[in-house]
Amino acid sequence: MHRITVIGGGFAGLTAAITAAEVGAEVTVHEAHHTLGGRARTAEGPYRTNEGPHALYNGGPHWTWLKQRDLIGPLAPLPPLEAARLRLRHHGVLRRTPPFPMLKLLRRTARQAPVDADFLTWATGVAGEEGARAAANYSAVALFHHDPGSLSAAFVQERLRRATKLPPEAHYPRGGWATLIDRMAARAWNLGVRIETLSRVDTLPTDTPVVVATSLDAARRLLQDSSLTWPSGRTALVDLAVRTRRGDAFAVSDLDTPGWLERFTAQDHGLAPAGEQLIQGQIPLAPGESKADGTARAEQLLDLGFPGWRERVTWRRESVAGGRTGAVDPPGTSWRDRPAVNRGDGVYLAGDQVAAPGVLSEVSFNSALTAVSLALGRRELDLKHA
Repeated sequence: MHRITVIGGGFAGLTAAITAAEVGAEVTVHEAHHTLGGRARTAEGPYRTNEGPHALYNGGPHWTWLKQRDLIGPLAPLPPLEAARLRLRHHGVLRRTPPFPMLKLLRRTARQAPVDADFLTWATGVAGEEGARAAANYSAVALFHHDPGSLSAAFVQERLRRATKLPPEAHYPRGGWATLIDRMAARAWNLGVRIETLSRVDTLPTDTPVVVATSLDAARRLLQDSSLTWPSGRTALVDLAVRTRRGDAFAVSDLDTPGWLERFTAQDHGLAPAGEQLIQGQIPLAPGESKADGTARAEQLLDLGFPGWRERVTWRRESVAGGRTGAVDPPGTSWRDRPAVNRGDGVYLAGDQVAAPGVLSEVSFNSALTAVSLALGRRELDLKHA
């Protein structure tokens, strides 16, 4: 029987543990926190917040993998009336539809963007500067980056297409992402995976292959490997609950500068007490910008989409997420150029900033499967197990 050690009990770590256990490996998971989930944890208490806006996209391979194992669980569908309340800030005012030039970039027939050019330059040639900037800023919903236009055109185009696809790919596990993590943990336990919480690992074990399923910063410290770096976003996260008022927006996307607010109780009323609405937002921060700068921009969006919100607030929280929002690819790079999964000597990386394809959590999923297949000496895992 193969043995394998997984460090980190978040989405990537649990994916790796389940995959390895399903093919007969003896698996131990070490999680430094007292609960599993990593950035997919959902806060306990009356306000069921995730660490920033979370959605599960159904267009990626992890959706099929989770569905095959009955791990997705109940979803919270967005009512059509609420979906119609998406608002776009453009030239300082709210509108219901994107500017016409931006639509040229949303066509499924639009040509494939190049890897080597930045998105703003390439998109300007397709739709003009106004449409290009609006599209770049809208894509921040899946990027958490202060200047999406400066990134690889191919990288941004993929996320823009996924974020604007109809019908929408974004789905919401009822009760927050913790419910998904709980089901994954139960699956792992039933497969015999040994899960140790409050178990911080400072020295790598040498008697088993190791999958390091942590943030890239934590992996760099653990492995003492200064090459484990890759650009990521830095984002102000704003969570607040307000008393319910008819007519509030479902979501507000800022097309003037990157930013996104979403009322998560529009689809899942159980995330806040009765009579209250839970709003979560992410405002990407440029170098030198502070949490206060991001909060001020979030409040501008709140003023537009949620009139009278200040008098209705019942709870509020702000934080900054740095290096925890997934990889972003500069021009001339793709996911293949990120830190490799295989680090040699039986050590493998999994997470959302390593060399694996996909959008958002799909990178964690794909890297976890690759890490396990390499650790167990399999060239690939068959569909039943992958």
